[in-house]
Amino acid sequence: MTAETLGNRIRAARGEIAPDLVLKGGRVVNVFTGEIVQADVAVHEGLIVGVGDYGGREQIDATGKYLCPGLIDGHIHVESSLLAPAELARVVLPRGTTAVVADPHEIANVLGAKGIRYLLDGSEGLPVDFFIMLPSCVPATHLETSGATLSAADLALFRNEERVLGLAEMMNYPGLIGGEAAVLEKIAAFCDRVKDGHAPLLSGRDLNAYIAAGIGSDHECTTAGEALEKMRLGMHIMIREGTQAKNLRDLLPIVTPGNIHQCSLVTDDLHPGDLLGKGHLDHLIDLAVDTGLDPVQAIQMASLNTARYFGLKDRGAIAPGFRADLLVLSSLHPFQVETVYKGGRKVCDKGIPGRNLSALSTGAEGLGPMNVKDLDEGAFIIEQKGKHIRVIDLIPGQILTKGAILPAPVREGAVVADTGRDLIKIAVVERHRGTGNIGRGMVRGFGLRAGALASSVAHDSHNIVCLGCTDGDMLAAVREVASLGGGMAVVKSGGVLAELPLPIAGLMSDRPLGEVARGWESLRQAASALGCTLPEPFMALSFLALPVIPELKITDCGLVDVNRFAHVPLFLP
Repeated sequence: MTAETLGNRIRAARGEIAPDLVLKGGRVVNVFTGEIVQADVAVHEGLIVGVGDYGGREQIDATGKYLCPGLIDGHIHVESSLLAPAELARVVLPRGTTAVVADPHEIANVLGAKGIRYLLDGSEGLPVDFFIMLPSCVPATHLETSGATLSAADLALFRNEERVLGLAEMMNYPGLIGGEAAVLEKIAAFCDRVKDGHAPLLSGRDLNAYIAAGIGSDHECTTAGEALEKMRLGMHIMIREGTQAKNLRDLLPIVTPGNIHQCSLVTDDLHPGDLLGKGHLDHLIDLAVDTGLDPVQAIQMASLNTARYFGLKDRGAIAPGFRADLLVLSSLHPFQVETVYKGGRKVCDKGIPGRNLSALSTGAEGLGPMNVKDLDEGAFIIEQKGKHIRVIDLIPGQILTKGAILPAPVREGAVVADTGRDLIKIAVVERHRGTGNIGRGMVRGFGLRAGALASSVAHDSHNIVCLGCTDGDMLAAVREVASLGGGMAVVKSGGVLAELPLPIAGLMSDRPLGEVARGWESLRQAASALGCTLPEPFMALSFLALPVIPELKITDCGLVDVNRFAHVPLFLP
């Protein structure tokens, strides 16, 4: 900043020169004091220079409207939207989101540093700022086959990028508190940066050790008691409400005037149907208010609190010196955005962005690896090796699972689906290195009575996860996903009922939201026609391959007891 620029800012704030823009007579949402105050907001050279009584070169009548800071999502995986960055920006901007903090963990586990570079380059210059937290766990664990490995030295190459803020969710909390050298090197390399956490159910001395290593936040709390323990030890609690993991109603009661500064609203993983039908942070604000939170406090949790946690000192509020990223609302509840200003410029009005973001190139050429070893007809056979098996038990509305022990459904010496007990087969097929690895198991809770589902979105290593009632349909579904170059498919009697291609790393589409959402809905309807009782079967399916969320999960290397952080056999001895 030059002295001349600073001088102009001071003169505009004092009214000695006319500010570039003044929003006149609006109801200003003050996230510092919790008040709503009628005042003019003066903007000069992209910054807010005054809140009070002003005249400007351009004046906008905001009488009767609410003015609030642009919303900031503090933890989101762009890949889970299935959208390219420019398309995601086009979707969330009219909802009032002006910045997101993204963890490219998913695409990095497929493509490594190339995936991080894709997200940085693909989000450059958009009217929604994409800040990046570098993925700390690539591969996520030693219990699966990933597409890449990123060391501390690899991550350090991105350290000085302008939009890189720190180290993303440290999911390998057993490795951290156990003192694994590679994990400690990553923490040490970012000792002076923000480091996010991911430690479901971690408690006591192990939690103290985790925080003592410099981990500052957690978004995996599922109970008020868990969140309070972590908050009392200094953690910033990200209250998550996504498509599969819904924690807002359980956690919001812990928020008080004394601790609200330690809390943020985040989405984590949102699928295209929810983005289209419900929205983004605006939807979370409405849910929070419906649950009993004051609207100004809800906005604070989606703006100022998040900005402060990440050290974004010039964002998240309407006050002198802050960036003029602000919203004009026609209603506070429901949260209805009329106009979005970014750096003092109107970038969206009445739901229409100021430029055609969808026309931008996705830059996704050559980003679709699919290296699946040839599968034969016996790929999913499970030979009987005992009378009782471990079964992955779904927990509705959570990405946590339970591990059940049940009598094995057996026919002619092999384990088969038993739809009468809601027991179906599940498998994970390695797709990065052509190893031929297949992890096989059983799951309960989908309600599927025929056919199979398969997807190359399978957190965190994103091999192909598949479940079904017959081996033949499972094989057909996996082959279809591979032939698409990545994506999702529903199959019955060997025929494809619905599919959604995801050519960007097998995780994301290069198509607009409406088209992706229609594809997603066709998958849901096809699964429902096969008896599936889950509202979002593909979200539930994708998290069954995540071996850092308790209790029982599955990877291409087999079943994982997350509490032991080790593989366990399907059959009990």
